[in-house]
Amino acid sequence: MIKLLRYTEYLYLMVAFFSGYRLIELLGTESDQRLLFGAFFVISIGMFFFRRNYRKKFEKHEKGQ
Repeated sequence: MIKLLRYTEYLYLMVAFFSGYRLIELLGTESDQRLLFGAFFVISIGMFFFRRNYRKKFEKHEKGQ
């Protein structure tokens, strides 16, 4: 279970990397996609840290039992 949580963390980082790349490509345009990829970038970075914190709490809880 913990390994699965670790993989999902890195999945969010991959989404953030792709979204950041597309955001940089679209910076000079007037596209609405720029806002979409910017939102995906911010949300996926936030979810990475949220999932990482949750996994560490879960590991700490399992070690205590």
